[in-house]
Amino acid sequence: MDESVKKIGIVGSGSWATAMIKMLGDNAEKKDILWWVRKEEDLEYIRSYGHNPRYLSAVNVSVKPGRLFSDVRSVVQQSDIVVLNTPSAYLKEALKEVEIKDFSDKIVVSAIKGIIPNDNLIVGDYLTRTYQVPLENIIVIGGPCHAEEVSSEKLSYLTLAGKDERTVERVATLIRGRYINTVLSGDVFGVEYGAVLKNIYALAAGICHGLGLGDNFIAVLISNAIREMETCLSAIDPETDRDIKTSAYLGDLLVTAYSQFSRNRTFGHMIGKGYTVQSAQLEMNMVAEGYYASACIQNIIQRYQLDMPICQMVYEILYHRQPANLEVKKLLEKLT
Repeated sequence: MDESVKKIGIVGSGSWATAMIKMLGDNAEKKDILWWVRKEEDLEYIRSYGHNPRYLSAVNVSVKPGRLFSDVRSVVQQSDIVVLNTPSAYLKEALKEVEIKDFSDKIVVSAIKGIIPNDNLIVGDYLTRTYQVPLENIIVIGGPCHAEEVSSEKLSYLTLAGKDERTVERVATLIRGRYINTVLSGDVFGVEYGAVLKNIYALAAGICHGLGLGDNFIAVLISNAIREMETCLSAIDPETDRDIKTSAYLGDLLVTAYSQFSRNRTFGHMIGKGYTVQSAQLEMNMVAEGYYASACIQNIIQRYQLDMPICQMVYEILYHRQPANLEVKKLLEKLT
């Protein structure tokens, strides 16, 4: 990548995509931001008023009216760096018009913390298999970082993971700023799978809180969860020497399990209170990535013959409709 002004395309129009637009706009580096917005009426509203009408609506978005697009392929084709920022369940639909050649020589940044349903692939693997994006051209963004706090300019840290150190640093330079610090990592698979798993554990924390279990117990749950995560990541990618206590793993897990802004914790809390999956989804009107991840991660558990009782508990409650109180009671015997 040369050091000239880069065209950065954002694919997605939810809260995290809007926060990403703000981060990029507030950064001092010169750049040309292109934004794909799924709904035409939202695009026209943003073009007219400079705000996303659905998510983080108080945030001013610094995208020129002529750089807003309803055609995702046009955004990908024109961009040097493509940032994917949709829920994982909607990524295939979002990219359905995009062809392999459109991603040629692009740096692709995944800000998605989930697995592609049915394909059971993390986003990096999906890009490699479906669009032939080389691994060295893929960067994964990890937390801990909630969009709501970014929009309020609360000091936040992002981990950027990639195989090409120079490319990772270049993208980090475009993001970091007054309220955003960046940490660089080479653990692409660990950061991406860790982001998937922490959503499941946040669901578990929410379920337990909804059942009336307190902070003392949830602290035990999360301390077991980080060890469970380490077991899983070591099985998937045993060659990488990672410190599970760093912010991309433990930090992201903590903020997702405890924060008021956590969709997954909120979703789990509703399940613990007796909501069905469908009623919780309808009331939230937002995607809790842990729901889809819970089913997808079962393939990992079976493939590597892993003992992951917290993930198993969440799966049984969400997909086999087992009573939450009974599943948590079974889990108690396995926690230390």
